[in-house]
Amino acid sequence: MDPTDQSPEEMYSVWALLPEPVRRRLLGLMAGLRAAHGGAVFEPHATVLGAMRLRRSAAIEALRAAAAGLGPYTARVASIGRYGVNLLLEPTREVMATSDHCRAHFGYQRPTPYVPHLSLLYGDHLTEEEMAAARKKAGEMDKGIFGLQFEISELALCKTDPKDKSLESWELVELCHLQKK
Repeated sequence: MDPTDQSPEEMYSVWALLPEPVRRRLLGLMAGLRAAHGGAVFEPHATVLGAMRLRRSAAIEALRAAAAGLGPYTARVASIGRYGVNLLLEPTREVMATSDHCRAHFGYQRPTPYVPHLSLLYGDHLTEEEMAAARKKAGEMDKGIFGLQFEISELALCKTDPKDKSLESWELVELCHLQKK
């Protein structure tokens, strides 16, 4: 950590960014869900670590150190989630190990067990019935999404204030490419 860094502690998350064809596909699915159910726009991603409070320099340093020890890995969409509006990823050894590796570098203590997923719609504004309808719609809009397999080769550090429901303050802070070993 930079000892001269006097920046305030802010909330950061680590995301696995998607390859461009998968990103475009999910952007279309997410736009369709927002058109039907409302919600804020955000970049498609797989959550590796949830929100944690850090100084910017410490967060960047931790991401760089974590990424240096990782290579690209495969992710596969398993199903629609039962809570929220998201796609669950198969919890393969690679997917889980990547999150655990990053957790160790960030010193992150999980408040709940890790569930690898791709959020499609943040639904704080929706009732449970509306979220169930959005989950059903997601499955209908792209039936071929289940079983979709793709390579993750980039991790991103994003400033993600969970109190900002508009998501307008969210920003990509650092991007690391995972190198084949």
